[in-house]
Amino acid sequence: MKIRKSEIVVFVLILLCFIIGIYFYPRMPDEMASHWNAQGEVDGYTSKAECLFIMPIIFIGLELLFIIIPRVDPKKENIEKFRKYYDIFIILFFLFMLTIYIQVILWNLGIKIIPNIIVLIGFGVIFFYCGILCENSKMNWFIGIRTPWTLSSETVWDKTHKIGGKLFKIAGIVSILGIFFQKYLIFFTIVPISVVAIFTIVYSYVEYKKETK
Repeated sequence: MKIRKSEIVVFVLILLCFIIGIYFYPRMPDEMASHWNAQGEVDGYTSKAECLFIMPIIFIGLELLFIIIPRVDPKKENIEKFRKYYDIFIILFFLFMLTIYIQVILWNLGIKIIPNIIVLIGFGVIFFYCGILCENSKMNWFIGIRTPWTLSSETVWDKTHKIGGKLFKIAGIVSILGIFFQKYLIFFTIVPISVVAIFTIVYSYVEYKKETK
């Protein structure tokens, strides 16, 4: 089984998380701030062992999932056609997760970087890149806008992902603009992506009906 460069990069990022966790463990309070509300205020605490090491362990599981998907998909030959975009997405995703991990540690060291800013920018970048990924994706069972209608017609798949890609990019820009309205965090993350999801589902159904006629 060939090991890809993206898998090595992510492995290094996960290893870095464990190294950072081990290094800062003695410097952390027994109960670490680990969750913030929409206003950027701490509303949850976790033991330092759990806070520092549960996330990297979860990362391992996620990376294994990302590795397995292209290898078990019945249409894996299609995934290979846009694999470089998929690999970049994985790296961006884990960089985002690493940034959140570091933010949690810095906060508990007394360097209180507002998490809302990181979340909004992070989601914005991820959403925008999802648009690029959608525009380049080919029909498969795991990656992309998978509805009964996109999975039943390559034409519907292509049309839905073309317009869906543009909408994801818009959602990403809207999310980033949310840094100027941090009190309304949920409206700049959940609402845009929900609109994209609902629109693409309806759009794929309409296009499939047009095709079957």
